[in-house]
Amino acid sequence: MDKSRRSAFIERKTKETEISLSLDLDGTGAGEIDTGIGFFNHMLELFKKHALVDLTVKCVGDLDVDYHHTVEDVGLVLGQALNKALGERRGIVRYGFASIPMDEALCETSLDLGGRPFLVMACPMKHLMVRDFEVKLLEEFFRAVSVEGRLNIHLRQIYGDEAHHVCEGFFKSFARALRQAVSVDPRETGVPSSKGCI
Repeated sequence: MDKSRRSAFIERKTKETEISLSLDLDGTGAGEIDTGIGFFNHMLELFKKHALVDLTVKCVGDLDVDYHHTVEDVGLVLGQALNKALGERRGIVRYGFASIPMDEALCETSLDLGGRPFLVMACPMKHLMVRDFEVKLLEEFFRAVSVEGRLNIHLRQIYGDEAHHVCEGFFKSFARALRQAVSVDPRETGVPSSKGCI
């Protein structure tokens, strides 16, 4: 696999958001995040650090209306960048799994880069708030990543009492699972599918 092709830059402008995003799958966790939403910035910082991707995000959104457009649209653009950076997906591990403890919370992610978008998010805390951020917005984010990135994501809160910790568990486990799935398998000479394509 040609590592020089495992990066992407995407720009997206609508009446609701204006986003520029760069992604390098073979990075070190570098980059700057500015979405205008402090808690969301924090989650994306955790993602890039634990996925070991270089990620820079600049988003100007209609935050006076709601956080929804910004969170979902950043997910769409991240998914587009991921799909572009993966190219034909030759030589990758394809599947990833991680279970991450965060104090009293335990969350896990299973994912498949096999080209079939789907999201399952089992989280009893969906309707709680972390300051002014609704946990349910993360479902919109991950769904957008799934659709545009063409990957199957299953997120599960095993247990936990603190919503902030649960959100961190989701982002860290997603990051670690993705890091595993996009990694290069030296024994895989083609596309990791019995169909011969993804």
